[in-house]
Amino acid sequence: MLSSLFLRKATFVAASLFISALAFNSPAVLAEQKADILPNLLTITEWNVPWKDSRPRDPYVAPDGSVWFVGQVGNYVASLNPETGEMNKFDIPGAGPHTVVVSKDGTPWYAGNKDKHIGQMNPQTGEVTLFPMPEGIKDPHTMDWTSDGQLWFTAQWSNVIAKLNTETGKVEKIALPQKNMRPYGLIVGPDDRPWVAFMGTNAIGTINPHTMALEIINTPAEDSLIRRIGIASDGRVWWGDNAMGYIGVYNPKTETMKQWPTPGGEAAGIYALTVDDRDRLWYVETGVQPNRFIGFDTHTEQFISIDDVPSGGITIRHMVFDKKSRAIWFATDANTIGRAMVPK
Repeated sequence: MLSSLFLRKATFVAASLFISALAFNSPAVLAEQKADILPNLLTITEWNVPWKDSRPRDPYVAPDGSVWFVGQVGNYVASLNPETGEMNKFDIPGAGPHTVVVSKDGTPWYAGNKDKHIGQMNPQTGEVTLFPMPEGIKDPHTMDWTSDGQLWFTAQWSNVIAKLNTETGKVEKIALPQKNMRPYGLIVGPDDRPWVAFMGTNAIGTINPHTMALEIINTPAEDSLIRRIGIASDGRVWWGDNAMGYIGVYNPKTETMKQWPTPGGEAAGIYALTVDDRDRLWYVETGVQPNRFIGFDTHTEQFISIDDVPSGGITIRHMVFDKKSRAIWFATDANTIGRAMVPK
């Protein structure tokens, strides 16, 4: 189903920053100086994945507390028991899985990024039910659940946002207004409205779940590339600019934006991002080694924490916050699955 399109240029409100009269005290320099005095607030544990160089990624916590993840290069779906450290793997040859999400009944669903399908996996046997993609979708990418158990997903190189009916297999496609917008990160809000980050243009977007109308909202810098996106309890939408080194927020109520330079500056390579249950934004700078977690309080709009990843990380691509375990779950190109316990 093709959507109607609304374009909106968000009003940009500059973040309030103290700027010294000295030229070298730019916002980026001040952010880096402040990082030097930020505390370490996270308690990080990592488990080595036994399948070498398999690029584990995109962990997701199941209702029973097990943590599912995929091996994008290793072509598998796997689970971790955080209490014992035991891991179990199911091979899915040629799938090139990009992400996995787990339904309320404990069933993992993965995105077969290299094989044009979404797969529903039996968690006991590894048996897979395939949902083939229709014409025009070749690379399902990032997925998230609606309240009634349907899956919104992006397809970056197909330039498509879509929704899978998990009962019928029907896929609704949303047409994008430009070529190479590259829809990437996606999250579904409590109102079942998906929000999308675009890697090919300086924008985020959202879809009205009732009318399927697409709205594009430009970010302030034309050179921005937005990888990941998160939602706070007040409805504000947070994003990380991978190209320019900023975190930003869009307020749908006032149609305004703010942004702040990350401590690592333009070369920080902001990637994985999530929001916890106290509305603290956590994201990873992957342009520095070791990778490091940055914490930002969305209420006070202040940076609060900086924590190095013990394994180095290499690249942390996606992560989720789990309220029950009070932890951010992540995976690294250093071949680890990680848990970052957040403070109460």
